[in-house]
Amino acid sequence: ACYDTAFHRTQPPLARSFALPRALSAEGVRRYGFHGLSYEFIAARLMELDPALAAGRVIAAHLGNGASLCAMQGGRSLATTMGFTAADGLMMGTRCGALDPGVLIYLMDRHGMGARDLEALIYRRSGLLGVSGLSQDMRRLRAAGTPEAAEAIALYAYRIVREVGSLAAALGGLDGIVFTAGIGENDAATRAAVCGGCRWLGLALDRERNRTGGPRISAEGSAVSAWVIPTDEERMIARHTLRVTGLA
Repeated sequence: ACYDTAFHRTQPPLARSFALPRALSAEGVRRYGFHGLSYEFIAARLMELDPALAAGRVIAAHLGNGASLCAMQGGRSLATTMGFTAADGLMMGTRCGALDPGVLIYLMDRHGMGARDLEALIYRRSGLLGVSGLSQDMRRLRAAGTPEAAEAIALYAYRIVREVGSLAAALGGLDGIVFTAGIGENDAATRAAVCGGCRWLGLALDRERNRTGGPRISAEGSAVSAWVIPTDEERMIARHTLRVTGLA
């Protein structure tokens, strides 16, 4: 897991901090960030595809059963939606993402839930599965056609758009967005919904490019470019292993 968080160690102290007593921060209770292997690969691949964009302000969207966003500038992580654990931030396949901690206190008081009950709820019973009551698989939800499935899909995209706005503010603007991982790479409708919600940033989607999967899916003249770049976390693991063992 150390390699998974290593990419996020470039984040400034404020981006890593919670507003908790200093003793807890000193204990290590802070924002770490995850999907670092994926974002490291995307940063390197984007440098090959569009060096000028890679040097600018980019949000990478790792959208799969686990999901997060990473704000990068010059290929370095400045902020991420995931925090102390991999349960924070975006709505995911079975994880709820960001949640008012008061909800957890309410569930403890009203329903007598303990730590392991809450863990099961936020990690395994929520997200797309919990809202739809059907599945965590985006393909199955799109085929279902039920109101609950439609609401889960809409909430998934809405939460992404909200967090894109937050990270764009952290970056002081936005030059590009990259979609990756299972949903990001394969679900054109989710990409269209997110890009549509980012029109205010100057992002214009090319529908045909998006339909065929890119790699570039933004329209000509779009102030913010959008890309689809398949991730390869296994390759990053291999690269790090070779370096650590001195075989690289």
